[in-house]
Amino acid sequence: MRLDLRVYVITDRTFRGRSHEDVARAALVGGATVLQLRDKRASGRELVEWARQLRALTRRAKVTFVVNDRVDVALAADADGAHVGEDDLPVADARRLLGPGRIVGASAGTVEEALQAEADGADYLGVGPVFPTATKADAGEAIGPEGLRRIVEAVRVPVVGIGGITLDNAAEVIRAGAAGVAVISAVAGADDMVEATRRLREVVDAALHGRGGARR
Repeated sequence: MRLDLRVYVITDRTFRGRSHEDVARAALVGGATVLQLRDKRASGRELVEWARQLRALTRRAKVTFVVNDRVDVALAADADGAHVGEDDLPVADARRLLGPGRIVGASAGTVEEALQAEADGADYLGVGPVFPTATKADAGEAIGPEGLRRIVEAVRVPVVGIGGITLDNAAEVIRAGAAGVAVISAVAGADDMVEATRRLREVVDAALHGRGGARR
């Protein structure tokens, strides 16, 4: 599967009582290119049920679907892959379990972390927080567009910026060399989730066009 990271939407059920499926449906209609199921509080059974719902939606839309943290849930739902953070399953183990045919994404906030994740088999990196964010309590200090640029230039795998990204600053992330933007509240917390995704896609596409297309 071609990895199109332009608009990477992470579902979250803490906004306005919306379900993972609500966010996913709206994001797909709006033009999301990757969908990630993330829910740190749910049971494994709940996650598998939601993952199968989102897998069906993304398969029809021909959009990449990954599960945050839980490689077992990704396999049970036949997801395209999983994304692991610093406190999750190590990248090398996620790669071994998922095999060569599925996607492994990894979080990184420094050049050193990025290089290690790449060496361990990550297909792409989620780098940030680029800007201050309240969505993820343990996200750490913002690295800014220049911090993002340093990581982009240090690795060969594509990078998606995450953390505090909005319609107003998404183009900065792309200009720093990222292949796309990952968002939670910019979509899940929007009044109109479809329109929010559509406008974000327009901004990202315009920024990519302005620098001559996607980095990779």
